[in-house]
Amino acid sequence: MTVTQQIAAVPAGPESRPPPDRLDFEIVPVRGLAIVGLVLAGLVTVVATNTPWGIDFFHIVGGGMWTALDLFLGFVLGPILGRLSVPARIEVTTRLMPKMLLIMPTAVICTLAAGWQLALQTGDIQTSYSHHGWVVASMIVVAVMAVVALGILEPANLAVLFELKKPRPDGRVIARLMRRFIYSAGITGAMQVATLVIMTRLATA
Repeated sequence: MTVTQQIAAVPAGPESRPPPDRLDFEIVPVRGLAIVGLVLAGLVTVVATNTPWGIDFFHIVGGGMWTALDLFLGFVLGPILGRLSVPARIEVTTRLMPKMLLIMPTAVICTLAAGWQLALQTGDIQTSYSHHGWVVASMIVVAVMAVVALGILEPANLAVLFELKKPRPDGRVIARLMRRFIYSAGITGAMQVATLVIMTRLATA
Protein backbone atom coordinates (compact mmCIF):
# COMPACT_ATOMS: atom_id res chain seq x y z
CA MET A 1 0.00 0.00 0.00
CA THR A 2 1.38 3.41 -0.98
CA VAL A 3 1.66 6.36 1.40
CA THR A 4 -1.27 8.17 -0.23
CA GLN A 5 -3.45 5.11 0.11
CA GLN A 6 -2.48 4.80 3.74
CA ILE A 7 -3.32 8.45 4.42
CA ALA A 8 -6.67 8.08 2.67
CA ALA A 9 -7.41 4.99 4.73
CA VAL A 10 -6.71 6.66 8.09
CA PRO A 11 -9.57 5.79 10.48
CA ALA A 12 -11.31 8.32 12.72
CA GLY A 13 -9.30 7.31 15.80
CA PRO A 14 -5.84 8.92 15.78
CA GLU A 15 -4.45 6.14 17.95
CA SER A 16 -4.92 3.59 15.16
CA ARG A 17 -3.34 5.69 12.40
CA PRO A 18 -0.86 3.61 10.35
CA PRO A 19 2.74 4.83 10.01
CA PRO A 20 3.15 5.58 6.25
CA ASP A 21 6.53 6.00 4.62
CA ARG A 22 7.86 9.53 4.33
CA LEU A 23 7.01 11.15 0.98
CA ASP A 24 10.04 12.02 -1.11
CA PHE A 25 9.79 15.60 -2.43
CA GLU A 26 11.42 18.98 -1.92
CA ILE A 27 9.44 21.52 0.09
CA VAL A 28 11.41 24.29 -1.63
CA PRO A 29 12.78 23.45 -5.10
CA VAL A 30 16.42 24.37 -4.58
CA ARG A 31 17.20 24.66 -8.29
CA GLY A 32 14.44 27.22 -8.66
CA LEU A 33 16.01 29.55 -6.10
CA ALA A 34 18.63 30.64 -8.63
CA ILE A 35 15.91 31.74 -11.05
CA VAL A 36 14.10 33.63 -8.29
CA GLY A 37 17.37 35.30 -7.33
CA LEU A 38 17.97 36.43 -10.92
CA VAL A 39 14.44 37.80 -11.24
CA LEU A 40 14.66 39.75 -7.98
CA ALA A 41 18.13 41.04 -8.90
CA GLY A 42 16.69 42.30 -12.18
CA LEU A 43 13.82 43.95 -10.33
CA VAL A 44 16.17 45.73 -7.93
CA THR A 45 18.29 46.90 -10.85
CA VAL A 46 15.47 48.45 -12.86
CA VAL A 47 13.96 50.10 -9.78
CA ALA A 48 17.33 51.46 -8.63
CA THR A 49 18.07 52.84 -12.09
CA ASN A 50 14.44 53.91 -12.61
CA THR A 51 14.39 52.35 -16.08
CA PRO A 52 10.91 52.97 -17.61
CA TRP A 53 10.86 49.93 -19.89
CA GLY A 54 12.18 47.58 -17.21
CA ILE A 55 9.73 48.81 -14.59
CA ASP A 56 6.85 48.46 -17.04
CA PHE A 57 8.05 44.98 -17.98
CA PHE A 58 8.23 43.70 -14.39
CA HIS A 59 4.86 45.22 -13.50
CA ILE A 60 3.03 43.82 -16.52
CA VAL A 61 4.68 40.37 -16.47
CA GLY A 62 4.43 40.02 -12.69
CA GLY A 63 0.84 41.24 -12.63
CA GLY A 64 -0.10 39.01 -15.55
CA MET A 65 1.36 35.93 -13.84
CA TRP A 66 -0.27 36.80 -10.53
CA THR A 67 -3.65 37.34 -12.17
CA ALA A 68 -3.45 34.18 -14.27
CA LEU A 69 -2.40 32.03 -11.30
CA ASP A 70 -5.15 33.38 -9.04
CA LEU A 71 -7.85 32.90 -11.68
CA PHE A 72 -6.60 29.41 -12.54
CA LEU A 73 -6.23 28.27 -8.93
CA GLY A 74 -9.48 29.87 -7.77
CA PHE A 75 -11.84 28.99 -10.60
CA VAL A 76 -10.27 25.99 -12.38
CA LEU A 77 -7.91 23.96 -10.20
CA GLY A 78 -9.64 24.72 -6.88
CA PRO A 79 -12.99 23.16 -7.80
CA ILE A 80 -11.19 20.20 -9.38
CA LEU A 81 -9.11 19.58 -6.24
CA GLY A 82 -12.23 19.81 -4.13
CA ARG A 83 -13.69 16.79 -5.97
CA LEU A 84 -10.55 14.66 -5.98
CA SER A 85 -9.84 11.87 -3.53
CA VAL A 86 -7.26 12.46 -0.80
CA PRO A 87 -4.56 10.40 -2.60
CA ALA A 88 -5.09 12.41 -5.80
CA ARG A 89 -4.97 15.70 -3.89
CA ILE A 90 -1.69 14.68 -2.28
CA GLU A 91 -0.21 13.74 -5.64
CA VAL A 92 -1.13 17.13 -7.10
CA THR A 93 0.03 18.92 -3.96
CA THR A 94 3.52 17.44 -3.89
CA ARG A 95 4.05 18.34 -7.54
CA LEU A 96 2.45 21.79 -7.64
CA MET A 97 2.80 23.47 -4.26
CA PRO A 98 6.61 23.45 -3.95
CA LYS A 99 6.76 25.39 -7.21
CA MET A 100 4.04 27.76 -6.00
CA LEU A 101 6.19 28.61 -2.96
CA LEU A 102 8.66 30.21 -5.37
CA ILE A 103 6.40 31.53 -8.11
CA MET A 104 3.66 33.28 -6.13
CA PRO A 105 5.78 35.43 -3.77
CA THR A 106 8.07 36.40 -6.67
CA ALA A 107 5.14 37.48 -8.84
CA VAL A 108 3.60 39.46 -5.97
CA ILE A 109 6.86 41.24 -5.12
CA CYS A 110 7.55 42.13 -8.77
CA THR A 111 4.03 43.43 -9.31
CA LEU A 112 3.91 45.59 -6.19
CA ALA A 113 7.45 47.00 -6.36
CA ALA A 114 7.38 47.79 -10.07
CA GLY A 115 3.79 49.06 -9.88
CA TRP A 116 4.63 51.54 -7.11
CA GLN A 117 7.67 52.78 -9.02
CA LEU A 118 5.59 53.10 -12.18
CA ALA A 119 2.96 55.14 -10.35
CA LEU A 120 5.70 57.46 -9.09
CA GLN A 121 7.01 57.89 -12.63
CA THR A 122 3.63 58.67 -14.18
CA GLY A 123 2.36 60.77 -11.29
CA ASP A 124 -0.76 58.62 -10.91
CA ILE A 125 -0.10 58.41 -7.18
CA GLN A 126 -0.57 62.17 -6.79
CA THR A 127 -3.91 63.42 -5.44
CA SER A 128 -4.06 65.87 -8.34
CA TYR A 129 -4.46 63.00 -10.79
CA SER A 130 -8.00 63.09 -12.17
CA HIS A 131 -8.59 59.38 -11.56
CA HIS A 132 -6.81 59.21 -8.21
CA GLY A 133 -9.84 57.49 -6.66
CA TRP A 134 -9.49 54.56 -9.05
CA VAL A 135 -5.78 54.31 -8.22
CA VAL A 136 -6.54 54.21 -4.50
CA ALA A 137 -9.21 51.55 -5.10
CA SER A 138 -6.72 49.44 -7.04
CA MET A 139 -4.15 49.77 -4.25
CA ILE A 140 -6.67 48.66 -1.66
CA VAL A 141 -7.68 45.61 -3.71
CA VAL A 142 -4.08 44.67 -4.47
CA ALA A 143 -3.06 45.12 -0.82
CA VAL A 144 -5.83 42.78 0.34
CA MET A 145 -4.85 40.24 -2.32
CA ALA A 146 -1.22 40.43 -1.25
CA VAL A 147 -2.17 39.85 2.40
CA VAL A 148 -4.35 36.86 1.47
CA ALA A 149 -1.72 35.42 -0.88
CA LEU A 150 1.28 35.85 1.43
CA GLY A 151 -0.47 35.67 4.80
CA ILE A 152 -3.00 32.88 4.27
CA LEU A 153 -2.54 31.03 0.99
CA GLU A 154 1.22 30.52 1.13
CA PRO A 155 1.31 29.54 4.85
CA ALA A 156 -1.41 26.96 4.15
CA ASN A 157 0.63 25.74 1.21
CA LEU A 158 3.74 25.44 3.38
CA ALA A 159 1.87 23.75 6.23
CA VAL A 160 0.55 21.06 3.86
CA LEU A 161 4.05 20.31 2.63
CA PHE A 162 5.47 20.09 6.15
CA GLU A 163 2.61 17.81 7.19
CA LEU A 164 3.30 15.52 4.25
CA LYS A 165 6.96 15.34 5.28
CA LYS A 166 6.08 13.99 8.72
CA PRO A 167 6.59 10.28 9.43
CA ARG A 168 2.84 10.04 10.11
CA PRO A 169 0.98 12.55 7.90
CA ASP A 170 -2.55 13.27 9.12
CA GLY A 171 -4.99 13.10 6.21
CA ARG A 172 -7.56 15.20 8.07
CA VAL A 173 -5.08 18.01 8.68
CA ILE A 174 -4.07 17.94 5.02
CA ALA A 175 -7.69 18.09 3.88
CA ARG A 176 -8.39 21.06 6.19
CA LEU A 177 -5.33 22.95 4.98
CA MET A 178 -6.19 22.21 1.37
CA ARG A 179 -9.65 23.67 1.88
CA ARG A 180 -8.03 26.82 3.28
CA PHE A 181 -5.74 26.97 0.24
CA ILE A 182 -8.63 26.51 -2.19
CA TYR A 183 -10.87 29.09 -0.48
CA SER A 184 -8.01 31.62 -0.33
CA ALA A 185 -7.31 31.08 -4.03
CA GLY A 186 -11.00 31.59 -4.78
CA ILE A 187 -11.05 34.89 -2.86
CA THR A 188 -7.97 36.23 -4.62
CA GLY A 189 -9.33 35.03 -7.97
CA ALA A 190 -12.55 37.00 -7.43
CA MET A 191 -10.56 40.07 -6.39
CA GLN A 192 -8.42 39.75 -9.51
CA VAL A 193 -11.60 40.28 -11.55
CA ALA A 194 -12.12 43.54 -9.66
CA THR A 195 -8.51 44.51 -10.39
CA LEU A 196 -9.02 43.87 -14.10
CA VAL A 197 -12.10 46.12 -14.08
CA ILE A 198 -10.18 48.92 -12.36
CA MET A 199 -7.09 48.65 -14.55
CA THR A 200 -9.04 48.59 -17.80
CA ARG A 201 -11.01 51.60 -16.55
CA LEU A 202 -7.76 53.49 -15.89
CA ALA A 203 -6.29 52.44 -19.22
CA THR A 204 -9.24 53.88 -21.14
CA ALA A 205 -9.69 56.99 -18.98
